Amino acid sequence: MTDNHASQLAASRAAGTRSRRLLKPLGFLMLALFAVALLSSCANDQRTVFHTDSDTATADAGGDTNRIPWDYKIVKGTVGDLIGSDMTILPDNALLPNDGNYATGDSVWTMQFMSADMTTGASGHDEVQLSAWTTIKSYPDEAKAKADLANLKISLQTTVPLVGVYKTEYQGKTRNFAVLTLPSGNQLKQPIDEDRYKSLKSLKKVPIKVEEIHDYVDYDLAYAKFRGWA
Repeated sequence: MTDNHASQLAASRAAGTRSRRLLKPLGFLMLALFAVALLSSCANDQRTVFHTDSDTATADAGGDTNRIPWDYKIVKGTVGDLIGSDMTILPDNALLPNDGNYATGDSVWTMQFMSADMTTGASGHDEVQLSAWTTIKSYPDEAKAKADLANLKISLQTTVPLVGVYKTEYQGKTRNFAVLTLPSGNQLKQPIDEDRYKSLKSLKKVPIKVEEIHDYVDYDLAYAKFRGWA
């Protein structure tokens, strides 16, 4: 080996050593950046999967929304167009299965259903958003419709906790209120007169009339409405 070749080999080895010394910290830096990016990606995926915009909005508002059965009614109608195995019910043109083999122009009775979205805010107050009426079933006569309705809307008496009574005064006028806890767990405020205020003042529980509204698909899902003092 000549001196010239020896010098070139030594210079090459020195350059390789310097390159390896530079690549080591650069490699660690790239690895760290990749780990950060990977963690960031996982975090982003977690927000996308577990926290939708609607969830965030609900959380920010401090609300918890539940859909509950709200009401039923019976409506008399007329069969309109026949569409395959279905029929329209006038005057709203609701589409239902023609299970009773009705003809155009026949009189029918229908059951209509309304649900509600109840949101309990951070302050404990309930806000209710009612749905539109939905036609769910047809009947050949009113008696059969009322028989079903009696099983879906049940009137009864029960005893519930009395949270308390209180008075408010505004511009010289006094109003009395009672706050109850319904069987559904929701609290209800009712105006009361002076005599009832005095009679309820020392009580912890009170008898009331309620109307249980059951869901026609999931009967165990029900909401109890206050219907007066027992």
